[in-house]
Amino acid sequence: MNSFSAIIQDNLGLSVIGAVVISVLLLIWNIFLQLDISRIKKNQQQFFSGKNGVDLEKTILEHTKNIKELDKDIQDLFGISNQINDLAKKSVHKVGVVRFNPFKDLGGDQSFSVALLDGENSGVVFSALHTREGNRVYSKPVEKGRAVKYPLTEEEQEAIKRADAGNKAVKKA
Repeated sequence: MNSFSAIIQDNLGLSVIGAVVISVLLLIWNIFLQLDISRIKKNQQQFFSGKNGVDLEKTILEHTKNIKELDKDIQDLFGISNQINDLAKKSVHKVGVVRFNPFKDLGGDQSFSVALLDGENSGVVFSALHTREGNRVYSKPVEKGRAVKYPLTEEEQEAIKRADAGNKAVKKA
């Protein structure tokens, strides 16, 4: 037993220092915890100021109702947006114009082709041929940039190309 009490006597100083260090660390940790608790209490007092449990429940239920109404409104707007998108695809987006002279030797660039296309390059091409005897106007349906029933002239194809490119060029080169 004598050797055991000698070991305790020799390490008593280290044990006391270790206990003091641990106590200081626990004290610092306790101070931080007290600061956190006071901050939480302050936030809680702000949140609950002037309200009781019934008021908070009523407020939460009102917010839930408002969120559901807003969600319904968002869904309605999403549906309307899809309808507008569908309509926009069917409307005229692209216009291309080509002026030309069908008779190389006489006259000016009085004739023209106009392509009116939607978002999918479908629509119609109008061509007007100007001659001394009068004007003739032709229209041809177009689907996805190609002729549907009637073959397209070079000028009509150029008008479609310009419409697709977004150019509203005036004269064929």
